[in-house]
Amino acid sequence: MTKVVRHKFKTIGITDKIDLPEVDLFDLPCKIDTGADTSAIHCERIRLKEIDGVECLVFKLLDKSHPLYTGKDIVTTDFRERKVKSSFGDYEFRYQVKLKLVIFNKTYRVSFNLSNRKKMKYPVLLGRKFLAKKFLVDVSQRDISAELKISK
Repeated sequence: MTKVVRHKFKTIGITDKIDLPEVDLFDLPCKIDTGADTSAIHCERIRLKEIDGVECLVFKLLDKSHPLYTGKDIVTTDFRERKVKSSFGDYEFRYQVKLKLVIFNKTYRVSFNLSNRKKMKYPVLLGRKFLAKKFLVDVSQRDISAELKISK
């Protein structure tokens, strides 16, 4: 006899669109990646800068070729440096920041690795740490939350 498993998780497709209201980015395309441990976002010009005696991380999200690029410097003191394993199996150090992410009309505080994803189709990856205990991934679906947002 097959056991029917009921879950409380929201179904998410293999791609979607998210909002990052703190940095004025809305309907930002993302790829759902259960193979990635941590979420990642494309950025450029990452640098440490001392402002009023405090070490800050300064960066620009996306790049000039992306239609949602604002060119604004994002400045934060809430960051850390993490050793991460790339998809090629190499280790490198990347900065990690927390941003408010809105999907399915719900707000989450998500850790993002800052990385150069210019050659990738999607500027954002949502990884396992964010997805766990919240979402069930249906790889046959796309943009479920974006479609719900449009239909309202």
